[in-house]
Amino acid sequence: MEAQILLVEDEEKLARFVELELLHEGYKVTKCGNGREALDLAVAGNFDLILLDIMLPGLNGLEVLRRLLREKEVPVILLTARDAVMDKVSGLDAGAVDYITKPFAIEELLARIRVALKLHAATSGRIPAGGGTAGDRTDGEGVYTWQALRLDDRRHQVLYDGHEIALTNREFLMLRTLLENRDIVMSRDTLLNRVCGYDYAGETNIVDVYIRYLRSKIDDVFGVKMIQTVRGVGYVIKSGSDQ
Repeated sequence: MEAQILLVEDEEKLARFVELELLHEGYKVTKCGNGREALDLAVAGNFDLILLDIMLPGLNGLEVLRRLLREKEVPVILLTARDAVMDKVSGLDAGAVDYITKPFAIEELLARIRVALKLHAATSGRIPAGGGTAGDRTDGEGVYTWQALRLDDRRHQVLYDGHEIALTNREFLMLRTLLENRDIVMSRDTLLNRVCGYDYAGETNIVDVYIRYLRSKIDDVFGVKMIQTVRGVGYVIKSGSDQ
């Protein structure tokens, strides 16, 4: 089935160019240039992915993103002319799966779209997100534990001592990858490939961003040190403290 994409961009020439490229790649495209209209379309529609500009008339892209993700789960890639780190972090914090800074090469945008669609399909349970390894340790099919933490892959749920932890798709995949490879040091490149896909065009420091998010939601809240840094190499969850 062809993926349906909502393209939200108020710069008409850019919007038309991206629309034509997406149509050429076989995607179905709905286009709009107003934030409020985009929110209505996104909530009412059944889109597989949304390309969302931040600077929009009516309602800015970040607010559209926040309101949309209260209603439904859909991958959103932000399009932004801003290059400040905090703008990118704000978008990721709000729930975007990725961002791309204008001006961008269409090949890069298409690659990020492919990755986002694969990631969403994997976390929605429609296709596998990669097989297990000899480092897998589960308490049942698709369930991983560490101390009082429990990750249920089928339900896409993470609990610590019964308290549910809200994670984005990429945070969830990052945590699952580390849990299923306990005691194995995972390099940033490996984590990036496992979580974002081999054709991801971004920088490896995005891994550090997601690790920081996981620590703020688990380690800092529950007073544990789950994810350990191996300087110059990457990250690992060790089973020695798993009692």
